[in-house]
Amino acid sequence: MIDWRGAVRSAVTGPSVTYGVIGVCALVFVLGPASGLTTSYGPGDALVAAQSGYFRRWGVIPEDLLSGSSSALLTPLSALFVHGNWLHLLGNMLFLFVFGAMAEERMGHVRFALFYVGCGYLALFGYALAHSGSGQTLVGASGAISGVLGAFLYLFPKARVTSLFPFLFFLPLRFPAWIVLVFWFVLQWLAARGAGSGPGVAYLAHLIGFGLGFLYAWACYRGIRVKAPAAATEGEGQP
Repeated sequence: MIDWRGAVRSAVTGPSVTYGVIGVCALVFVLGPASGLTTSYGPGDALVAAQSGYFRRWGVIPEDLLSGSSSALLTPLSALFVHGNWLHLLGNMLFLFVFGAMAEERMGHVRFALFYVGCGYLALFGYALAHSGSGQTLVGASGAISGVLGAFLYLFPKARVTSLFPFLFFLPLRFPAWIVLVFWFVLQWLAARGAGSGPGVAYLAHLIGFGLGFLYAWACYRGIRVKAPAAATEGEGQP
């Protein structure tokens, strides 16, 4: 007999927000033109045009966001659930899966949901302020997930995670979370120094989100002893 009560209880008490966000992002991507899994957008040039229009409608365009129009002010929220390609989606969701569950367990469902959306919104808005004249379209949950990473660094610095580092031939090695996350932050910082305002990865949004997440955790959980749950597992990829 299936224990439906136990299943419902597990879904409620587990990292339901983390899994819910992963599910929504996956569904939005599969149904959108970037996945290539639906024929409703047409082939060839029609598909490219549909993708461009889709990203401009639901993504963040810095110059439009700073114009203050009501529709543009909502785009940082919609952009959190839109991804540009399969690698973008899978990389982001892997990081959220690994680090989000423990952070959500510590914060609670409602606070974690507000924290996630807030970090994502402010990271994209901060990037827009730094590139106010840019017409580049930004999509993805990177800013929000970077916030989760920053909070995780403060809350669980000694939690051990299994990581795949390219320069170590992708061997799965276990390290304390603070080593993995500081290494990730340094990579983002170096990439941001060499990045322009043209198309590409919004590394500055990663840095802003990470900083906001760390500061939030420091402000709210300073002086509180946090015991790390079971070890996490991280695959290679970047939000």
